[in-house]
Amino acid sequence: MNLLEKEKWIEVQAAELEHASAEEVIRVAVEKFPNITFACSFGAEDVVLVDILQKVSPSTDIFYLDTDFHFKETYETKDRLESKYGIQFVRVSPKLTPEEQEARHGAELWKSDPNQCCNIRKVEPLTRILSQYDGWITGIRRDQAPTRANAKKVEYDHKFGLVKFNPMADWTSDDVWTYIRENQVLYNPLHDRNYPSIGCEYCTRQVQPGEDPRAGRWSGSEKTECGLHQ
Repeated sequence: MNLLEKEKWIEVQAAELEHASAEEVIRVAVEKFPNITFACSFGAEDVVLVDILQKVSPSTDIFYLDTDFHFKETYETKDRLESKYGIQFVRVSPKLTPEEQEARHGAELWKSDPNQCCNIRKVEPLTRILSQYDGWITGIRRDQAPTRANAKKVEYDHKFGLVKFNPMADWTSDDVWTYIRENQVLYNPLHDRNYPSIGCEYCTRQVQPGEDPRAGRWSGSEKTECGLHQ
């Protein structure tokens, strides 16, 4: 299937799957693109998709970007999920260690140039891992941020050159937590401490009452995305 054929197929599927369940979207994704992977950040949406994938397609690869700067609770959540489902997440790490990054770019790059820090620790590793696949699955939702408001259930990711599936694009936060409760899904305990959106430890703070759910990400800067979904 060439790019033009893919884009036509995607347009049709996006329309047909708009009102489909997350499970149905994933079934289409793994059937049409067996060489597909799921990018897991261990946030609330992603632990839901881990659970759904174990029911629909347990052999599908699941990877995580190990920035070396995650909260200890995030790493613990990963370990607990692996133990519960009997799976192993694929670890994808940056080319530079934290020490090498500091030597090359200075201390606390996340403060002086957060975009470059994200490029080194997230975007480049993601580009590298996605080059091995024909499609990827994400947990993004339209109501998470203005930059995600137009996300379709199926779209072509021109940045990374493959098909992107967003099975939960039309879910609300209430939908996510209803699924977690009803299916007893393990989740990151930071969510119970006013961290609705969890990134790296140095760039994520608690969200105060009345703030936007993503206000805790890169607080004090104009940055709103790490570059993975732009």
